[in-house]
Amino acid sequence: MKFLEINKIHHISFFDAVSRIKNDSIDLIVCDGPYGVTDNDWDKINHIQDYNLHLIQIFESKLKQGGALYLFGKQDCIDYIDYRPYLRLQSKIIWYQPSRLAQGRKNFTNNYDLICYFTKGKYPNTFNLDDIRVPQLVELEHRLRCEKVPSVTNGKYGKTKFNDKGKNPGNVWGDIKQLTYKSKELLSREVLNTIQKPEKLMERFIKASSNEGDLVLDPFCGVGTCPLVCKKLNRRFIGIEQNTDFIELGRNRLLEFEGAKQSMIA
Repeated sequence: MKFLEINKIHHISFFDAVSRIKNDSIDLIVCDGPYGVTDNDWDKINHIQDYNLHLIQIFESKLKQGGALYLFGKQDCIDYIDYRPYLRLQSKIIWYQPSRLAQGRKNFTNNYDLICYFTKGKYPNTFNLDDIRVPQLVELEHRLRCEKVPSVTNGKYGKTKFNDKGKNPGNVWGDIKQLTYKSKELLSREVLNTIQKPEKLMERFIKASSNEGDLVLDPFCGVGTCPLVCKKLNRRFIGIEQNTDFIELGRNRLLEFEGAKQSMIA
């Protein structure tokens, strides 16, 4: 069996490609696959929870011990399934989008996507907090008052004091905006929101949960945002996509980046 080539976007179904990915070889998986909520052919899933459990079972075998998975979905994407025998859920990240149109008439409009952060094992091998810190945005008076609490001053929470580099981004991310029709990095209107995610979003996952030289798997890579960011951050990657048009866009992005890189060196 020939394994999938690294640093390439492959034209193949992920489920057909599984046997061609080495077990215990992947440091990080970024899975922005079907949500089961639209009429797009690629999104028509009978039962999204069972589908995601199947993915989690596969990912467990491919991840290294301590490796990480970021799984995209809507608020119920992992409800009523037992993922605990396979991966440990570390956090449910809310990717908050207040600019979404408020179209709900009989319920509150959903203004976020859920990103489930799992690890293989109790703790991650890698969590580069200093690489993903965000501005504190806390009034000086309030910060000083909090730092005078005994458990912070002399106790076990001493490391929670103000850091000049910024703070942990937490599990509600409102600082990374969705792409719009005016976004410079948007490739086409067809891929807006459902397919193409912002590079900054991928950067946060990749910086936090991998190091230079690590291997990142994107099983539904769309137009290649995750592979592109991997290239920029000196990570290796395996990209998988079925849509021919998306593959062409993704591969062209990689070629353009390599061309620009070579021009800078020359």
